Amino acid sequence: MASDWSTLRETLLTASGKRGLERALRDAIRSGRLAAGLRLPSTRDLAAQLNVARGTVTSAYDQLAAEGYVVVQRGSGTRVAAIAPEQPVAAAQPAWRYHLGPGMPSLASFPRQAWASALRGAVTGLPDVDLGYADPLGFPALRQVLAAYLGRVRAVSATAEDVVITHGTFDGIGLLAPSLNGPVAIEDPGGPDQAEMLAMHGLDYAPIPVDEDGIRVDLLAQTACRTVIVTAAHQFPMGVALHPQRRRALVEWAIACDGIIIEDDYDAEYRYDRPSVGALQALCPNRVVYVGTLSKTLVPAIRLGWMVVPAALRQDLPDRRWHATRSCGTFEQAAFATLLGNGAYDRHLRRTRLLYRERRDALLQALRRYVPNWGVVGIDAGLHVVVLLPPGITEDVVDLLAAQRIQVSGLSEFAHREDLAPGLVLGFGAMSPAHLDEAIAAVAQAVMS
Repeated sequence: MASDWSTLRETLLTASGKRGLERALRDAIRSGRLAAGLRLPSTRDLAAQLNVARGTVTSAYDQLAAEGYVVVQRGSGTRVAAIAPEQPVAAAQPAWRYHLGPGMPSLASFPRQAWASALRGAVTGLPDVDLGYADPLGFPALRQVLAAYLGRVRAVSATAEDVVITHGTFDGIGLLAPSLNGPVAIEDPGGPDQAEMLAMHGLDYAPIPVDEDGIRVDLLAQTACRTVIVTAAHQFPMGVALHPQRRRALVEWAIACDGIIIEDDYDAEYRYDRPSVGALQALCPNRVVYVGTLSKTLVPAIRLGWMVVPAALRQDLPDRRWHATRSCGTFEQAAFATLLGNGAYDRHLRRTRLLYRERRDALLQALRRYVPNWGVVGIDAGLHVVVLLPPGITEDVVDLLAAQRIQVSGLSEFAHREDLAPGLVLGFGAMSPAHLDEAIAAVAQAVMS
């Protein structure tokens, strides 16, 4: 005990009163400086060492015993209890100089005033009856206005009762999971967390290759899958739109096998060089679950999304939502309904569409300027592009750039197959044109030097 105690005694001498003594001993036990089983000095001895009243030490020991940090045994004195010491906190990672990872919108462009006004209106204007537990499937006013909006901008066929409000895409798919027949087909390459999410719900998955026309429906038809998750309008991450012939073939597959298509329309609002492609759901509303989110158009922090669900899959959803999280927040739902109803959401989308086009153009110009021999695909929509690396450069550059505090993602991070050419998935939504130019210059310097 001598070595442990002697190093701690100086700290205890500076402790102020009973609380200070408690705190110093507690910290020493948590950190492991006082090991489990170590016998502490008697109250009389410690009081004499610290020149404090014996009652002060007795009270401190009693409090630590009550909290489980020490054990008082008659005839054996006071010993340190066996608790797991606190692990040292890892040093904070250095901040990224440049964020080029995909999936993040411009957080600074969030319409704070419009959202605050809508949220304030919900807090002050909702009747008392709406402040209790909400409809598990969503705030009725939002479901009504959202059905109209999706019909207007995405050609989705839906009424208010078809719409289910969620906390986001994965929350919605998780609600559906008990009704899905595994294995579930996913795009390859595709969303990096889909496989883990399905496994968490007890579902197997089957990666289906994607080419320049989208998911290979012919290969899907050769599997035992009866559910598939697709990003038909803007494939993630490759950026292609599902070819019209493939869209028809996918619907025919679902009808033939009594299957379900989950259409993840994650960034449908941002199209630059081609017309917006209508939702696949309109081709076969009884076979397609349409999924959307505010994470790209507003900010992820709001945690709101939606599904348009065929009647055959809706029966058990109220009970599942109720037992999981009761419902989504009524105030947030009411605020979003206001933005949809008064046109503020449309105005925000028009502003950000121009903003992201400008940032996309800046990224492409920087790539042409600094790395002209790198190929680029998926440029006409969304918030990211895919850069195809030339011969001699591998995805090892991801780690090289991370060491330079430049965040990028390798294309292989999104793939289950091993035959993809090396590439990078670069997001541009969160950075200004000037910073995008600086970032690509830094990338070129790091990779080419």
